[in-house]
Amino acid sequence: MRLSEIFRLVFTNLAQNKFKVILTSIGILVGSATIMMVIAIGTGGKEEVAEQFSNLNAGAIDIEYDTSSSSGSGMMGGMEGGGGGRGFGGGGGGFPFGGGTNSQRRQNTVTLSTDDMEDLEVFVPGINDATITYTTTSEVEGGDLDDTENYTVAGVKENFFALSNLTASIGEFLTEENDENKEKVCVLGYSVAREIFGSAYDAYNSVIYIDDRPYTIVGVLEEMGSVSSGISPDTAIFVPYETGIKYITGESISPTITVIAEDIDNVDAVKANIESVLADSYPNGEFTISDAGSKMEAALASNQTLTLLLIAMAVIVFIVGGIGIMNVLFVSVKERTNEIGILKALGCSRRDILVEFVLEASCMSFIGSALGVMISLGITPIIEMFGVRVSLTLWGGILSLCFGVITGTLFGFYPAYKASRLIPVEALNAE
Repeated sequence: MRLSEIFRLVFTNLAQNKFKVILTSIGILVGSATIMMVIAIGTGGKEEVAEQFSNLNAGAIDIEYDTSSSSGSGMMGGMEGGGGGRGFGGGGGGFPFGGGTNSQRRQNTVTLSTDDMEDLEVFVPGINDATITYTTTSEVEGGDLDDTENYTVAGVKENFFALSNLTASIGEFLTEENDENKEKVCVLGYSVAREIFGSAYDAYNSVIYIDDRPYTIVGVLEEMGSVSSGISPDTAIFVPYETGIKYITGESISPTITVIAEDIDNVDAVKANIESVLADSYPNGEFTISDAGSKMEAALASNQTLTLLLIAMAVIVFIVGGIGIMNVLFVSVKERTNEIGILKALGCSRRDILVEFVLEASCMSFIGSALGVMISLGITPIIEMFGVRVSLTLWGGILSLCFGVITGTLFGFYPAYKASRLIPVEALNAE
């Protein structure tokens, strides 16, 4: 029998049993859609991690006092998961901020300072640069705001701009003179500027009030996007480090020192030296020291674990769908025993019967896979509404189609083999 005739028989049988074909394909449909979404979510997760760490120096190391090591300090550990001032760069931490009274702090906690930062620069070899930051939440008013709103205010040094690879949309970043003179100036994140003034252009050179004090806006940053901690430079207001201490926070801060290792392959040695210097300065203090590479590896590992779980689920769904196709084909072989006997009596070989039933299984699984791809395209906007990044790709669709067809073909082979082994006389006499 010619291949074209076999295809015609396959098409005729499928066309006469449309409803059965759709029901049989549901398992493959779900599996195909799952595979495509797994690939899309995995790709989206990798892209998100890459964006979160795109403006983070590879050799960045964050040092902050471990508030959990002191009891009754009244300290708050941090915002949105806590972390270092490098949270702007997606380093896995946000901006920690301090609380508690000064007397409590003196008794129970350590407050890192610019002197500590300078000690690290002097006594720790292999450091390229260092900065110190802190954050708090303050009431802000001005611009188009009808009422006072709370915003994240970050006290930073002038070199924070370069270390975090930030870009100014308009104006400039804070200067060393601003910090030394404790000037009431600030730089707005992109989203803050739009919320308060409508645009970066309107915000530039305007005045906002932070805790009822006027601050002149000397610059607005480019849009950077969210970071792994959920905090972004887009949603923060930057003030000079000393200005913030004098007018906003007082001494009740929990700063983070960030140092940049000259050689990313020497980060572990730098961290060990940092621990030694801090141990000399604060014998009883405990510090959290984390580097960018470890944070990025942790983020990628978490994303990979999620992807593996979804792949396992997709494999299970495919197996269930394949078993469904196998069962339907077994029933089909039994129902069409006489038809098989007639085909064999007309001269069809075992190979022809085998190819016919395998093609039927492949076509059913292809239909299910194609429908699954289309459904995954339809549900993508719904998944994105829950904050999950989905990045659909052409190769993801092709791969899900291939998985579906291969699964259906493999599970359909045994019933097709059984059909091809039927004895013509017995098949013709079957009821």
